[in-house]
Amino acid sequence: MNANEPHEQGTGGWSQFGATPPSAGGFPRRETVIMDVPAPPPPAPPRKPGFTGTQKAVAGLALAAVAFGGGVAGAVVANSFRSEPVVAAAPSPVFKSASNQYTVAQVAAKVQPSVVAIQLANVGGSGVVLSPDGLILTNNHVVASAANGSPITVKFSDGKTAKAKVVGTDPATDLAVIRAQDVSDLTPLPLGNSDNLKVGDAVLAIGSPLGLDGSVTAGIVSALNRTLREGDDEQQQQVPPGWGQSQQQQQEPSQPTTIGDAIQTDAAINPGNSGGALVNAAGQLVGINTAIATQGSTGNIGVGFAIPVNTAKQVADQLVKDGKATHAFLGVSVTDATGDVPGALIRQVTSGSPADKAGLKQGDLITKIGDKTVDGGDTVVGQVRGFKPGQQVKITYMRDGKPNEVTVTLEEKK
Repeated sequence: MNANEPHEQGTGGWSQFGATPPSAGGFPRRETVIMDVPAPPPPAPPRKPGFTGTQKAVAGLALAAVAFGGGVAGAVVANSFRSEPVVAAAPSPVFKSASNQYTVAQVAAKVQPSVVAIQLANVGGSGVVLSPDGLILTNNHVVASAANGSPITVKFSDGKTAKAKVVGTDPATDLAVIRAQDVSDLTPLPLGNSDNLKVGDAVLAIGSPLGLDGSVTAGIVSALNRTLREGDDEQQQQVPPGWGQSQQQQQEPSQPTTIGDAIQTDAAINPGNSGGALVNAAGQLVGINTAIATQGSTGNIGVGFAIPVNTAKQVADQLVKDGKATHAFLGVSVTDATGDVPGALIRQVTSGSPADKAGLKQGDLITKIGDKTVDGGDTVVGQVRGFKPGQQVKITYMRDGKPNEVTVTLEEKK
Protein backbone atom coordinates (compact mmCIF):
# COMPACT_ATOMS: atom_id res chain seq x y z
CA MET A 1 0.00 0.00 0.00
CA ASN A 2 1.18 3.48 -0.78
CA ALA A 3 1.66 6.29 1.67
CA ASN A 4 -0.94 8.39 -0.12
CA GLU A 5 -3.66 5.76 0.02
CA PRO A 6 -6.73 6.63 2.07
CA HIS A 7 -6.94 5.06 5.45
CA GLU A 8 -8.90 5.03 8.65
CA GLN A 9 -7.51 5.88 12.06
CA GLY A 10 -7.98 2.92 14.36
CA THR A 11 -10.42 3.60 17.16
CA GLY A 12 -10.07 0.40 19.13
CA GLY A 13 -7.56 -0.42 21.82
CA TRP A 14 -5.70 -3.18 19.99
CA SER A 15 -1.95 -3.29 20.48
CA GLN A 16 0.73 -5.86 19.83
CA PHE A 17 4.19 -6.85 20.87
CA GLY A 18 5.98 -6.04 17.63
CA ALA A 19 9.06 -7.50 16.05
CA THR A 20 10.88 -4.23 16.36
CA PRO A 21 11.76 -2.62 19.68
CA PRO A 22 8.94 -0.85 21.53
CA SER A 23 9.29 2.56 23.06
CA ALA A 24 8.11 3.91 26.36
CA GLY A 25 4.64 5.36 26.42
CA GLY A 26 2.93 2.77 24.21
CA PHE A 27 3.08 1.70 20.59
CA PRO A 28 2.68 4.48 18.00
CA ARG A 29 -0.93 4.77 16.96
CA ARG A 30 -1.16 3.14 13.59
CA GLU A 31 -3.70 3.86 10.91
CA THR A 32 -5.32 1.01 9.01
CA VAL A 33 -5.31 1.23 5.23
CA ILE A 34 -8.59 -0.24 4.11
CA MET A 35 -8.16 -0.42 0.31
CA ASP A 36 -6.38 1.48 -2.44
CA VAL A 37 -8.02 4.73 -3.41
CA PRO A 38 -6.26 7.46 -5.40
CA ALA A 39 -7.17 10.40 -3.18
CA PRO A 40 -7.68 10.76 0.58
CA PRO A 41 -11.33 10.36 1.63
CA PRO A 42 -13.32 13.06 3.41
CA PRO A 43 -13.25 13.11 7.23
CA ALA A 44 -15.20 10.25 8.80
CA PRO A 45 -18.48 11.08 10.53
CA PRO A 46 -18.32 11.21 14.35
CA ARG A 47 -18.60 7.82 15.99
CA LYS A 48 -21.03 6.96 18.70
CA PRO A 49 -19.40 6.55 22.11
CA GLY A 50 -18.55 3.05 23.28
CA PHE A 51 -16.91 0.01 21.76
CA THR A 52 -18.12 -1.65 18.56
CA GLY A 53 -17.03 -4.60 16.48
CA THR A 54 -13.58 -5.90 17.31
CA GLN A 55 -13.15 -3.19 19.95
CA LYS A 56 -15.57 -4.82 22.41
CA ALA A 57 -14.35 -5.88 25.83
CA VAL A 58 -10.64 -5.30 25.26
CA ALA A 59 -8.47 -2.34 25.98
CA GLY A 60 -5.43 -3.23 23.89
CA LEU A 61 -3.93 -5.78 21.51
CA ALA A 62 -0.25 -6.54 21.81
CA LEU A 63 2.07 -8.67 19.75
CA ALA A 64 3.55 -11.38 21.91
CA ALA A 65 7.16 -10.39 21.57
CA VAL A 66 10.40 -10.04 23.48
CA ALA A 67 12.50 -6.90 23.02
CA PHE A 68 16.25 -7.34 22.98
CA GLY A 69 17.55 -3.85 23.20
CA GLY A 70 16.69 -3.05 19.61
CA GLY A 71 13.83 -5.28 18.67
CA VAL A 72 10.94 -7.38 19.76
CA ALA A 73 10.36 -11.11 19.40
CA GLY A 74 6.95 -12.64 19.13
CA ALA A 75 5.31 -15.66 20.65
CA VAL A 76 2.17 -16.83 22.35
CA VAL A 77 1.46 -19.33 25.10
CA ALA A 78 -1.84 -20.62 26.43
CA ASN A 79 -2.97 -20.45 30.03
CA SER A 80 -3.63 -23.56 32.09
CA PHE A 81 -6.12 -26.01 30.61
CA ARG A 82 -8.10 -28.52 32.60
CA SER A 83 -10.70 -30.77 31.01
CA GLU A 84 -11.55 -32.27 34.41
CA PRO A 85 -11.23 -31.14 38.05
CA VAL A 86 -7.65 -31.23 39.28
CA VAL A 87 -6.82 -32.40 42.80
CA ALA A 88 -3.59 -33.26 44.55
CA ALA A 89 -1.68 -36.03 42.74
CA ALA A 90 -4.23 -36.04 39.90
CA PRO A 91 -3.13 -37.54 36.57
CA SER A 92 -2.45 -35.33 33.57
CA PRO A 93 -5.67 -33.74 32.22
CA VAL A 94 -7.17 -35.47 29.22
CA PHE A 95 -7.51 -34.03 25.72
CA LYS A 96 -10.40 -35.58 23.84
CA SER A 97 -10.42 -35.59 20.05
CA ALA A 98 -13.00 -37.11 17.71
CA SER A 99 -11.56 -40.62 17.83
CA ASN A 100 -8.92 -40.62 20.57
CA GLN A 101 -8.05 -39.09 23.87
CA TYR A 102 -4.60 -38.01 24.98
CA THR A 103 -3.23 -36.46 28.11
CA VAL A 104 -1.89 -32.94 27.90
CA ALA A 105 1.56 -34.40 28.55
CA GLN A 106 1.25 -36.75 25.55
CA VAL A 107 0.17 -33.95 23.21
CA ALA A 108 2.97 -31.70 24.48
CA ALA A 109 5.59 -34.40 24.01
CA LYS A 110 4.36 -35.03 20.47
CA VAL A 111 4.44 -31.35 19.48
CA GLN A 112 7.53 -29.96 21.23
CA PRO A 113 10.11 -31.32 18.70
CA SER A 114 8.27 -29.36 15.98
CA VAL A 115 8.40 -25.97 17.72
CA VAL A 116 11.58 -23.88 17.79
CA ALA A 117 12.90 -20.76 19.45
CA ILE A 118 14.01 -17.98 17.12
CA GLN A 119 16.53 -15.32 18.06
CA LEU A 120 17.85 -12.33 16.18
CA ALA A 121 20.32 -9.81 17.54
CA ASN A 122 17.46 -7.79 18.94
CA VAL A 123 14.46 -10.13 18.77
CA GLY A 124 13.30 -13.46 20.18
CA GLY A 125 10.26 -15.48 19.20
CA SER A 126 9.04 -18.91 18.17
CA GLY A 127 8.44 -20.92 15.01
CA VAL A 128 6.87 -24.11 13.69
CA VAL A 129 8.74 -26.72 11.61
CA LEU A 130 7.15 -27.23 8.17
CA SER A 131 9.62 -29.59 6.50
CA PRO A 132 12.42 -32.03 7.44
CA ASP A 133 14.97 -29.89 5.58
CA GLY A 134 14.46 -26.73 7.65
CA LEU A 135 11.44 -24.71 6.50
CA ILE A 136 9.98 -22.91 9.53
CA LEU A 137 6.81 -20.81 9.78
CA THR A 138 6.71 -17.82 12.13
CA ASN A 139 5.36 -14.27 12.43
CA ASN A 140 6.70 -11.51 10.20
CA HIS A 141 7.20 -9.29 13.24
CA VAL A 142 9.58 -11.87 14.71
CA VAL A 143 12.03 -11.78 11.78
CA ALA A 144 11.40 -8.30 10.36
CA SER A 145 14.75 -6.96 11.56
CA ALA A 146 16.55 -9.57 9.41
CA ALA A 147 15.92 -7.16 6.53
CA ASN A 148 18.42 -4.85 8.24
CA GLY A 149 21.06 -7.57 8.40
CA SER A 150 20.28 -9.04 11.81
CA PRO A 151 21.33 -12.72 11.79
CA ILE A 152 18.75 -15.40 12.67
CA THR A 153 19.49 -18.29 15.01
CA VAL A 154 17.09 -21.19 15.50
CA LYS A 155 17.16 -23.34 18.64
CA PHE A 156 15.57 -26.80 18.49
CA SER A 157 13.95 -28.78 21.28
CA ASP A 158 17.07 -30.95 21.67
CA GLY A 159 19.17 -27.86 22.39
CA LYS A 160 20.94 -27.76 19.01
CA THR A 161 21.09 -24.48 17.09
CA ALA A 162 21.37 -23.47 13.44
CA LYS A 163 21.61 -20.30 11.43
CA ALA A 164 18.60 -19.43 9.29
CA LYS A 165 17.69 -17.23 6.34
CA VAL A 166 14.41 -15.60 5.37
CA VAL A 167 12.55 -17.37 2.56
CA GLY A 168 9.73 -14.83 2.34
CA THR A 169 7.64 -12.46 4.45
CA ASP A 170 4.10 -11.13 4.28
CA PRO A 171 3.55 -8.12 6.56
CA ALA A 172 -0.13 -7.95 5.56
CA THR A 173 -0.87 -11.20 7.39
CA ASP A 174 2.08 -11.04 9.81
CA LEU A 175 3.51 -14.33 8.52
CA ALA A 176 6.99 -15.35 7.39
CA VAL A 177 8.89 -18.48 6.38
CA ILE A 178 12.57 -18.98 7.19
CA ARG A 179 14.92 -21.89 6.44
CA ALA A 180 17.35 -23.32 8.98
CA GLN A 181 20.69 -24.03 7.35
CA ASP A 182 22.46 -27.43 7.20
CA VAL A 183 19.76 -29.40 8.99
CA SER A 184 17.88 -32.58 8.12
CA ASP A 185 15.41 -35.04 9.61
CA LEU A 186 13.42 -32.36 11.43
CA THR A 187 9.91 -33.25 12.59
CA PRO A 188 7.23 -31.22 10.76
CA LEU A 189 4.12 -30.40 12.76
CA PRO A 190 1.00 -32.00 11.23
CA LEU A 191 -1.49 -29.41 9.96
CA GLY A 192 -5.07 -29.44 11.15
CA ASN A 193 -8.10 -27.64 9.71
CA SER A 194 -8.95 -24.40 11.48
CA ASP A 195 -12.38 -24.37 9.79
CA ASN A 196 -13.30 -27.35 11.98
CA LEU A 197 -12.62 -25.56 15.26
CA LYS A 198 -15.49 -24.98 17.66
CA VAL A 199 -15.76 -22.66 20.63
CA GLY A 200 -14.80 -24.68 23.69
CA ASP A 201 -12.32 -26.98 21.91
CA ALA A 202 -9.22 -27.73 23.97
CA VAL A 203 -5.94 -26.30 22.68
CA LEU A 204 -2.28 -26.12 23.70
CA ALA A 205 0.10 -23.27 22.94
CA ILE A 206 3.81 -23.98 22.71
CA GLY A 207 6.64 -21.51 22.29
CA SER A 208 9.33 -19.48 24.04
CA PRO A 209 7.70 -16.92 26.35
CA LEU A 210 10.30 -14.58 27.84
CA GLY A 211 13.00 -16.75 26.28
CA LEU A 212 11.86 -19.90 28.10
CA ASP A 213 11.92 -22.19 25.06
CA GLY A 214 9.73 -25.28 24.98
CA SER A 215 7.11 -23.85 27.34
CA VAL A 216 3.66 -25.45 27.15
CA THR A 217 0.37 -24.01 28.35
CA ALA A 218 -3.23 -25.01 27.71
CA GLY A 219 -6.66 -23.49 27.26
CA ILE A 220 -9.72 -23.55 25.06
CA VAL A 221 -10.94 -21.82 21.93
CA SER A 222 -12.78 -18.85 23.43
CA ALA A 223 -14.19 -17.43 20.18
CA LEU A 224 -13.74 -17.60 16.42
CA ASN A 225 -13.74 -15.20 13.46
CA ARG A 226 -12.24 -12.25 15.30
CA THR A 227 -10.80 -9.38 13.24
CA LEU A 228 -7.55 -7.98 14.62
CA ARG A 229 -5.75 -4.74 13.82
CA GLU A 230 -2.26 -5.18 15.19
CA GLY A 231 0.32 -2.62 16.21
CA ASP A 232 -1.92 0.29 17.15
CA ASP A 233 -0.12 1.14 20.36
CA GLU A 234 3.39 1.50 21.67
CA GLN A 235 4.43 -0.41 24.74
CA GLN A 236 7.61 -0.87 26.73
CA GLN A 237 8.63 -4.54 27.07
CA GLN A 238 10.78 -6.30 29.64
CA VAL A 239 13.84 -8.06 28.25
CA PRO A 240 14.19 -11.61 29.65
CA PRO A 241 17.50 -12.47 31.33
CA GLY A 242 20.06 -14.08 29.05
CA TRP A 243 18.38 -12.95 25.83
CA GLY A 244 20.07 -10.22 23.85
CA GLN A 245 21.05 -6.94 25.44
CA SER A 246 19.65 -5.67 28.71
CA GLN A 247 19.05 -2.21 27.31
CA GLN A 248 15.65 -1.24 25.88
CA GLN A 249 15.43 0.93 22.82
CA GLN A 250 12.64 2.54 20.85
CA GLN A 251 10.59 0.52 18.41
CA GLU A 252 9.97 1.64 14.88
CA PRO A 253 6.30 1.62 13.84
CA SER A 254 5.46 -1.60 12.01
CA GLN A 255 3.37 -1.89 8.88
CA PRO A 256 -0.41 -2.04 9.24
CA THR A 257 -1.64 -5.60 9.76
CA THR A 258 -5.28 -6.63 9.80
CA ILE A 259 -6.03 -10.31 10.35
CA GLY A 260 -9.44 -11.82 9.69
CA ASP A 261 -10.98 -14.97 11.17
CA ALA A 262 -8.50 -14.97 14.05
CA ILE A 263 -8.83 -17.62 16.76
CA GLN A 264 -9.39 -16.27 20.27
CA THR A 265 -8.13 -18.39 23.15
CA ASP A 266 -7.84 -18.06 26.90
CA ALA A 267 -4.34 -19.41 26.51
CA ALA A 268 -2.00 -16.96 28.21
CA ILE A 269 0.14 -15.06 25.69
CA ASN A 270 3.47 -13.60 26.66
CA PRO A 271 6.42 -11.89 24.95
CA GLY A 272 8.52 -14.43 23.09
CA ASN A 273 5.68 -16.72 21.97
CA SER A 274 4.76 -15.08 18.65
CA GLY A 275 5.10 -17.52 15.79
CA GLY A 276 4.60 -20.49 18.09
CA ALA A 277 2.06 -23.27 17.72
CA LEU A 278 -1.55 -23.44 18.78
CA VAL A 279 -2.49 -27.14 18.50
CA ASN A 280 -5.68 -29.13 18.93
CA ALA A 281 -6.29 -32.25 21.02
CA ALA A 282 -4.74 -34.44 18.32
CA GLY A 283 -1.50 -32.42 18.30
CA GLN A 284 -2.25 -30.80 14.93
CA LEU A 285 -1.38 -27.18 14.17
CA VAL A 286 -4.55 -25.05 14.10
CA GLY A 287 -3.08 -21.57 14.56
CA ILE A 288 0.04 -19.40 14.74
CA ASN A 289 0.02 -17.45 18.01
CA THR A 290 0.51 -13.77 17.40
CA ALA A 291 -1.14 -11.31 19.80
CA ILE A 292 -2.81 -10.71 23.16
CA ALA A 293 -5.39 -8.31 24.50
CA THR A 294 -4.06 -6.00 27.22
CA GLN A 295 -5.37 -3.47 29.69
CA GLY A 296 -2.89 -0.68 30.20
CA SER A 297 0.45 -2.18 31.19
CA THR A 298 -0.96 -5.32 32.79
CA GLY A 299 0.31 -7.65 30.04
CA ASN A 300 -1.52 -10.92 29.50
CA ILE A 301 -5.11 -10.99 30.72
CA GLY A 302 -6.08 -14.37 29.32
CA VAL A 303 -7.30 -13.19 25.92
CA GLY A 304 -4.98 -14.37 23.16
CA PHE A 305 -5.22 -14.60 19.37
CA ALA A 306 -3.81 -16.88 16.68
CA ILE A 307 -3.77 -16.72 12.90
CA PRO A 308 -5.82 -19.68 11.55
CA VAL A 309 -3.68 -22.44 10.09
CA ASN A 310 -5.71 -22.43 6.86
CA THR A 311 -4.67 -18.81 6.28
CA ALA A 312 -1.11 -19.55 7.35
CA LYS A 313 -0.80 -22.50 4.97
CA GLN A 314 -2.14 -20.50 2.03
CA VAL A 315 0.38 -17.72 2.66
CA ALA A 316 3.28 -20.04 3.51
CA ASP A 317 2.86 -22.00 0.28
CA GLN A 318 3.18 -18.75 -1.68
CA LEU A 319 6.19 -17.60 0.34
CA VAL A 320 8.01 -20.87 -0.25
CA LYS A 321 7.24 -20.83 -3.97
CA ASP A 322 7.62 -17.14 -4.82
CA GLY A 323 9.09 -15.42 -1.76
CA LYS A 324 6.01 -13.24 -1.49
CA ALA A 325 2.24 -13.55 -1.14
CA THR A 326 -0.54 -12.07 -3.25
CA HIS A 327 -3.78 -10.76 -1.81
CA ALA A 328 -7.25 -10.11 -3.11
CA PHE A 329 -8.35 -6.54 -3.92
CA LEU A 330 -11.87 -5.15 -3.61
CA GLY A 331 -11.24 -1.45 -4.18
CA VAL A 332 -13.13 0.47 -1.51
CA SER A 333 -12.27 2.80 1.33
CA VAL A 334 -14.52 2.12 4.31
CA THR A 335 -15.20 3.30 7.84
CA ASP A 336 -17.26 1.91 10.70
CA ALA A 337 -21.00 2.54 10.51
CA THR A 338 -22.37 5.09 12.98
CA GLY A 339 -26.09 4.31 12.79
CA ASP A 340 -28.22 1.58 14.31
CA VAL A 341 -27.24 -0.97 11.63
CA PRO A 342 -23.71 -2.34 12.12
CA GLY A 343 -21.47 -2.55 9.08
CA ALA A 344 -18.81 -0.79 7.04
CA LEU A 345 -19.73 2.44 5.26
CA ILE A 346 -18.15 2.87 1.81
CA ARG A 347 -16.50 6.28 1.60
CA GLN A 348 -14.85 5.88 -1.80
CA VAL A 349 -14.77 3.34 -4.62
CA THR A 350 -11.70 3.02 -6.83
CA SER A 351 -12.56 3.54 -10.48
CA GLY A 352 -12.27 0.31 -12.45
CA SER A 353 -11.92 -1.82 -9.33
CA PRO A 354 -13.89 -5.02 -8.66
CA ALA A 355 -16.23 -3.04 -6.40
CA ASP A 356 -16.80 -0.45 -9.12
CA LYS A 357 -17.46 -3.13 -11.74
CA ALA A 358 -19.99 -4.79 -9.43
CA GLY A 359 -21.89 -1.53 -8.94
CA LEU A 360 -20.99 -0.68 -5.34
CA LYS A 361 -21.14 3.05 -4.61
CA GLN A 362 -20.06 5.62 -2.07
CA GLY A 363 -22.55 5.60 0.81
CA ASP A 364 -23.40 1.90 0.56
CA LEU A 365 -23.29 0.08 3.90
CA ILE A 366 -21.64 -3.36 3.67
CA THR A 367 -23.27 -5.72 6.19
CA LYS A 368 -21.99 -9.12 5.04
CA ILE A 369 -19.13 -10.58 3.03
CA GLY A 370 -20.05 -14.12 2.07
CA ASP A 371 -21.76 -15.50 5.15
CA LYS A 372 -19.71 -13.39 7.60
CA THR A 373 -21.38 -10.45 9.30
CA VAL A 374 -19.48 -7.17 8.93
CA ASP A 375 -19.38 -5.08 12.10
CA GLY A 376 -16.84 -2.49 10.97
CA GLY A 377 -14.21 -1.45 8.45
CA ASP A 378 -11.55 -3.80 9.82
CA THR A 379 -13.83 -6.76 9.14
CA VAL A 380 -13.87 -5.87 5.44
CA VAL A 381 -10.08 -5.73 5.35
CA GLY A 382 -9.62 -8.99 7.21
CA GLN A 383 -12.22 -10.88 5.20
CA VAL A 384 -10.99 -9.70 1.79
CA ARG A 385 -7.42 -10.68 2.68
CA GLY A 386 -8.68 -14.16 3.39
CA PHE A 387 -9.78 -14.67 -0.23
CA LYS A 388 -7.69 -15.36 -3.31
CA PRO A 389 -7.57 -13.19 -6.43
CA GLY A 390 -10.15 -14.43 -8.90
CA GLN A 391 -12.58 -15.67 -6.26
CA GLN A 392 -16.20 -14.59 -6.50
CA VAL A 393 -17.65 -13.23 -3.27
CA LYS A 394 -21.21 -12.28 -2.41
CA ILE A 395 -21.49 -8.90 -0.71
CA THR A 396 -24.64 -7.85 1.13
CA TYR A 397 -25.15 -4.12 1.54
CA MET A 398 -27.74 -1.46 2.37
CA ARG A 399 -28.55 1.38 -0.03
CA ASP A 400 -31.23 3.97 0.74
CA GLY A 401 -32.38 1.77 3.60
CA LYS A 402 -32.96 -1.29 1.41
CA PRO A 403 -30.89 -4.52 1.46
CA ASN A 404 -29.09 -5.56 -1.73
CA GLU A 405 -26.71 -8.31 -2.82
CA VAL A 406 -23.99 -8.33 -5.44
CA THR A 407 -21.35 -10.84 -6.51
CA VAL A 408 -17.86 -9.40 -6.83
CA THR A 409 -14.93 -11.04 -8.63
CA LEU A 410 -11.86 -10.08 -6.61
CA GLU A 411 -8.61 -9.17 -8.35
CA GLU A 412 -4.97 -9.32 -7.32
CA LYS A 413 -3.82 -6.37 -5.28
CA LYS A 414 -1.00 -4.55 -7.06
